Amino acid sequence: MSPLPSSFPGRGLAKGLAVTLRTMTRRNVTQQYPEVQPALPPRSRGVIALLEENCTVCMLCARECPDWCIYIDSHKETLPAADPNARARTRNVLDRFAIDFSLCMYCGICIEVCPFDALFWSPEFEYAETDILDLTHERDRLREWMWTVPAPPAQDPRGEEPKEVAAARKAADKLAAAEAVAAAQAAEAAAGTDSGTDSGPAASGPAGEEAGQ
Repeated sequence: MSPLPSSFPGRGLAKGLAVTLRTMTRRNVTQQYPEVQPALPPRSRGVIALLEENCTVCMLCARECPDWCIYIDSHKETLPAADPNARARTRNVLDRFAIDFSLCMYCGICIEVCPFDALFWSPEFEYAETDILDLTHERDRLREWMWTVPAPPAQDPRGEEPKEVAAARKAADKLAAAEAVAAAQAAEAAAGTDSGTDSGPAASGPAGEEAGQ
């Protein structure tokens, strides 16, 4: 069995020169950043924004974070009872919500487990700092990024209606039907009262004439 023919000398150099000549004929496109902002893909993961009005300090995000980069502090506040016979209620008030982006690996688990929609993905990516300690951003900065969160995509008109919307629609239809029934009953009662008032003098008129005769 004859050995395979060896490659001719300089074959690798020729292939490299061919690649160089091929790329030399292409037009270079340079993105002029930061003068021109890049076109980010949809649902890009930049930073995590906080809507603190929805946060109930349930601590699910901090417990489920695999990097332990979410820091939450809170205190309890007593609310007066609305009824004299009821007990006063307590609620958690958020004091601090911070995320250390030097540890965050952008897995999105905190956003997925939040039951009250308090965390969102923001496409903002310009948050570099000169000191790594400054990458721990507090809730004020996280709230500013909330305004950069894009609107959710429109739902498919052929898709199933969300359960919350269906329940609210059902309750609204039930309330509207009850109000319509009440209005109809009130109209019937008013019509009966008007007819009884009109028929009184008409019935007593002939009787009075017969009595006079």
